[in-house]
Amino acid sequence: MDIGSSKEKFHAHVMLLQNKITQEMLALDPGLRSKEDIWQRTDHAGDEGGGGITRAFQGDVFENAGVNTSCVFGKIDPQFARHLSGTGDELWAAGISLIIHPLNPRVPTVHANFRMIHQGDRFWFGGGADLTPYYPYEEDFSAFHGVWRRAAGERYDEMKKTCDDYFNNAHRGIEMRGVGGIFFDHYNTGDVEKDMAYVFHLSEHFIESYFPIVRQRMGEDWTKEDEDFMLHRRGRYVEFNLLHDRGTLFGLKTNGRVDSILISLPARCKFSYQYRPEAGSVYDKMWSYYTPKAW
Repeated sequence: MDIGSSKEKFHAHVMLLQNKITQEMLALDPGLRSKEDIWQRTDHAGDEGGGGITRAFQGDVFENAGVNTSCVFGKIDPQFARHLSGTGDELWAAGISLIIHPLNPRVPTVHANFRMIHQGDRFWFGGGADLTPYYPYEEDFSAFHGVWRRAAGERYDEMKKTCDDYFNNAHRGIEMRGVGGIFFDHYNTGDVEKDMAYVFHLSEHFIESYFPIVRQRMGEDWTKEDEDFMLHRRGRYVEFNLLHDRGTLFGLKTNGRVDSILISLPARCKFSYQYRPEAGSVYDKMWSYYTPKAW
């Protein structure tokens, strides 16, 4: 398979996955309101540079969410190009990126993305999925990781460690934004067809990893204390996305759609000076899980 047809196949796959995830969300939240935005961009030279499909959601189960696909190409800033893994200052990139922030604090936030990049004479894949819970249902964390352990196979341990290390508010020491999952970047064995098949295999497990948790927890009663803890942890989520997230930087540096990039932010969050949950509380227990652990 040549690289050109591989890129077309990858773009088609992420758009199909976008539709499947949208259907799952609608099945769980029939009143879900969506706004679809089909956008175009220009590249660094001012020429046509592709675009994407942003889907923004608000509902009774999912407070706010974004399920986005994009396929961009063309010239990029030469200074930024030097920080990437390829050669030259022309780039092609396609992928799906999603973030789901539920209303009920007993339901975790989730993030996932899967992408293919081609720069000069090199191509690579990246992506993963990670869970940010607000209530210590350890069985949910084990179930989420169990799906990804089976999907990733022998690469799971490496991908889990990469996820633990990356989705961490390093400016606060070792404080992960959630309980991790898998993450990988610059994946390239030299066989584009084999690599792409593996990434397709991973991406197709997202629905299985997350929506059963939503289905189980979405009807549970919750308290104002649950909500307060969730909002504070969402504040930490914002810190990570604005200070450390490479996808945010990549989108902004490649002239992406700003609102489509920042759709990952929660509709509501909270910051309190030197916030920490009460010692011995259920939230203190949840806090103890925001460090690397075996699930």
